[in-house]
Amino acid sequence: MERINKTLSRLPRWTALRSRFDKLKQEVLEHPDIQAFIRDNEGIVTGKMVEANLMKLYEYISQTKNCADCPDLPHCTNMMEGYEPSLAIKGQMIEVHYKPCMKKRLYEERRKTERLIKSFYVPKEILQASFADFSLDSPGRIDAFEYAEKFAAEFDPKKKMKGLFLYGNFGVGKSYLLGAIANHLAEKGVSSLIVYVPEFFREMKQSLGDQTLNAKLELAKNARILMLDDIGAESMSSWTRDEILGSILQYRMHEHLPTFFSSNFDFQSLEHHLTYSQRGEEEKMKAKRIMERIKYLSMPIKLDGPNRRHM
Repeated sequence: MERINKTLSRLPRWTALRSRFDKLKQEVLEHPDIQAFIRDNEGIVTGKMVEANLMKLYEYISQTKNCADCPDLPHCTNMMEGYEPSLAIKGQMIEVHYKPCMKKRLYEERRKTERLIKSFYVPKEILQASFADFSLDSPGRIDAFEYAEKFAAEFDPKKKMKGLFLYGNFGVGKSYLLGAIANHLAEKGVSSLIVYVPEFFREMKQSLGDQTLNAKLELAKNARILMLDDIGAESMSSWTRDEILGSILQYRMHEHLPTFFSSNFDFQSLEHHLTYSQRGEEEKMKAKRIMERIKYLSMPIKLDGPNRRHM
């Protein structure tokens, strides 16, 4: 009696299937990621294992890794949106495991922030800000741009790095530049938190009643990059200055966490603003203490130029 394999090999359909299988195997084995996987597991991965798990390996090479060629999360082409594959060996089986990709992790971090701090929401043009659209029509703007671009390019959580204290008139692009820094960092997988200070302080007061104050405070304290937008525009009370702002800045100063600020005030004017509470109390030493922390954390640069909101 003829062996079954020999008989099947004469059938056209079986021959076509075998040909497709061989092409698939060749495509898998020639893929650099699979070759690296086999090298890394030399002596463990056998030819028999590869054949038995060929479809798993093909699934792996058909997915993108490290968000390559992926413009954004909604356009993810992977089998599981926002997840990238990795290979693992279990006994004689090769398994494909999925973990959240960089863009998925950033999305989840931002979602968490949005749920916790309503004042995270900033104007749409700030969220879409880029260095390419930042005008360089004055020395101060050039200095700020160069520092911001250098910071975003060279950011390293292991290094002690100062943020910026951007000050100037309304509409000159202070908040926009903060947004451009945040977006550039996000492209590198570095999360940041932009907080509109007046709304944030209002929300912190309201949080005394719903017991979420500590969670929101910890989020601001521990943000990898914190940007306090429009500091000085708020109605300052002793409590928000000392217990909220002071607590955040003290923690970030000790932990060497980069912190950025934007304000209509320069250092001297901001110190004057921080000196007087809503009740008219004059507290110079407490204001000086806050300013020392701000100066430690950031470098002041004045942005000038016309009000771009009216252009």
